[in-house]
Amino acid sequence: MIRRLISAVVLLFVVSAVTFAIFFLLPRVAGATADDLASRYVGKTAGQEQIHAAAVRLGFTDPIWVQYGRFAKGIVVGSEYNTGVSIEQCPAPCLGYSFITQNPVLPDLLDRLPVTLSLAAGAAVLWLFGGVATGVVSALKRGSPIDRTAMGIALAGVSLPIFFTGLLALSIFSYGLGWTAQGGSYTPFQENPLMWAYDLLLPWITLSFLYAAAYARLTRAGMLETMNEDYIRTARAKGLRERDVVVRHGLRAALTPILTIFGLDLGLLLGGAILTESTFSLNGVGKYAVDAVANNDLPKVLGVTLLGATFIVVANLVVDLLYAVVDPRVRVS
Repeated sequence: MIRRLISAVVLLFVVSAVTFAIFFLLPRVAGATADDLASRYVGKTAGQEQIHAAAVRLGFTDPIWVQYGRFAKGIVVGSEYNTGVSIEQCPAPCLGYSFITQNPVLPDLLDRLPVTLSLAAGAAVLWLFGGVATGVVSALKRGSPIDRTAMGIALAGVSLPIFFTGLLALSIFSYGLGWTAQGGSYTPFQENPLMWAYDLLLPWITLSFLYAAAYARLTRAGMLETMNEDYIRTARAKGLRERDVVVRHGLRAALTPILTIFGLDLGLLLGGAILTESTFSLNGVGKYAVDAVANNDLPKVLGVTLLGATFIVVANLVVDLLYAVVDPRVRVS
């Protein structure tokens, strides 16, 4: 556990360095000057002298390692930004400051994060239980009409993009039948839990349909391989009930790759479900990133990237620690 924690901290440092290099070093390598980088932080009517003054004020004329040191220091202890009119404080952890909205990035991300957390948590529960259950049934009924039907639906779920199934579901169930909430609807959980679930029901189902299909196929493949192992035959020879053989021995051994993929998928969603939030007009982290790209607001894009990378690293750390719980062979080794 200590080794995993140290590795996670080192990986976060590497991710921050690489991310900073992508946004600030690669443009310089490609031929962009400090003034070119500063031009996106000023208005379109700014002259060359104003752009150069902004480049000096923002530190773009400093060496790249000095700029990264200033950025890393801001994450730890906070930072100050000179807007040309006043000195703005960005408290730690400072992921950047938007000169377009005149706000630090992290508070905006924290305001949007509950929407993304709600979307990811609800969809994860649906796709995990639905996908795993479908995969187990398909593996136990291999070659049957149930297996073929389930895998056919899973193939459709993997193949159809979220912006197609989402818009189709909105058209039928929200605007046509009126069974679900319309796009852009969101109620905080603490205000009304039932309305919170009602507003997110269709996004949950649509998003989980995409992921559950992949999990069903993965679970089926793992179960087909596991159920032919010697220890499964030994468990049956001991007289164990078939349910115990399937759940305690077969499924438990097949969960290791599923747990790995689940950690990655959940980390990616917590970093921003861009297509889903854009399709259903949910003001989460993903839509925040889309709006930032459209407005050429680089600090916001950088902040979303770092937040998403942090979620992925933490999710992988949790998955590594859960291996010992799911598979006893990890503890033995």
